[in-house]
Amino acid sequence: MLERFFKLSRRQTTPWREAQAGLTTFAAMSYILAVNPTLLAAAGMDKAALVTVTALAAAIGTALMAVLTNTPIALAPGMGLNAYFAFSVCLGMGVAWQSALGLVFVNGIIFMALSASGIRTKIVDAIPNQLKVAITCGIGLFIAFLGLRSGGIIIGDPNTFVTLGDLGAPPALLVFSGIILTAVLITRQVPGAIILGILLVTVLGLIIPGLDGNKVTSLPESLVSLPPSIAETAFKLDFEFLIHDFTKALPIIVTLLFVDLFDTVGTLIGVCQRAGLLDRNGKLPKVGRALMADSTATVVGALLGTSTTTSYIESAAGVEAGGRTGLTSLTTALCFLLALFFTPVILAIPAQATAPALVIVGIFMMQSVVHLDLEDFGTMAPAVLTIIVMPLAFSISAGIGIGMIAYSTILLFSGRRKELGLVTVVLAVLFLIHFCESLLINLFAALF
Repeated sequence: MLERFFKLSRRQTTPWREAQAGLTTFAAMSYILAVNPTLLAAAGMDKAALVTVTALAAAIGTALMAVLTNTPIALAPGMGLNAYFAFSVCLGMGVAWQSALGLVFVNGIIFMALSASGIRTKIVDAIPNQLKVAITCGIGLFIAFLGLRSGGIIIGDPNTFVTLGDLGAPPALLVFSGIILTAVLITRQVPGAIILGILLVTVLGLIIPGLDGNKVTSLPESLVSLPPSIAETAFKLDFEFLIHDFTKALPIIVTLLFVDLFDTVGTLIGVCQRAGLLDRNGKLPKVGRALMADSTATVVGALLGTSTTTSYIESAAGVEAGGRTGLTSLTTALCFLLALFFTPVILAIPAQATAPALVIVGIFMMQSVVHLDLEDFGTMAPAVLTIIVMPLAFSISAGIGIGMIAYSTILLFSGRRKELGLVTVVLAVLFLIHFCESLLINLFAALF
């Protein structure tokens, strides 16, 4: 049955090798079980329920990808998108998390429509490559900044806005040690380095006191339990913000659309190329099914109560371990379901243990900066602005908007109008209207 469905011999693999690869992928991305609940809890959501939701969203999305495409791609709530959901949309704009889930749901429905029509890939192709790279790097810098901030290494300052925290304080020292430790493990190519770093820092947190004199964390009463209920988050989404404040909701949906577009397509191509699954023209067979699986996972995740679910680049770890079919993904999905019974351990992981993971993931994403064309100032300047604005404005959408506006304006007035795509110009205008909303309202009131 496995041979018939997954075509194992055609791809020169075995069930045992696929199972090993699936375990490797899970080890590489299992940090999301601790990090995603911590980030989304900042928006006021129930952390215990989020552990269950994260695991279910990952398991369902990954299983969908396995069945529909027979590729070794795993899915989970996306890093960067969860930070945008919690810190930019909910805390920054004051949007209730229920309404934010509604926007994620709408974004998923739009994804499904674009995937079914084939427009989704065309939109990605229409966006300048410089800005695609810049968005990835900017999100990486933003995530790393969140990790440093939550770990107390970077703190607020009334004179300089931000400054270095007290590295002599045990919690900050623990976070900094965790960053170095995880980086060493990755450099030495230790499998599952990020989750191993989280666990080691958690163990140290059982010994090291926090700022209040108590230990950073404590052992749970039991290691195994039934999964927490998802009643606090499931089907709690609403559409009030979308209906009553459409002009503010639209840029959020556009940002979710763009970030997930780049993340998904880039991951699919990168991982499948490494696995030798692309055709002679460098295209992925059944790409429509892959995009449909991704968009369906986003819709299901929003209904359960989490931010956008997307394909994970950590799937490459499973490919390196020999994964070539959907059986790898199916194994990873099963691991996420089994992890639900260890929720007490996951909830015992402190912020000081997840902060280094955020920094390391951000550093990984910043590696894309090598693909920027630094010789062309006209396109390099908008890219750098995009990267800088995201962490400084504490907003991914602000970075994308500034980048789009700068790119369109610079090329337009530099005699390079032919290089501008219609989609890029339209998005630049939409972001400009969003940024200047108060000015336009005042002008409209003055005229009429």
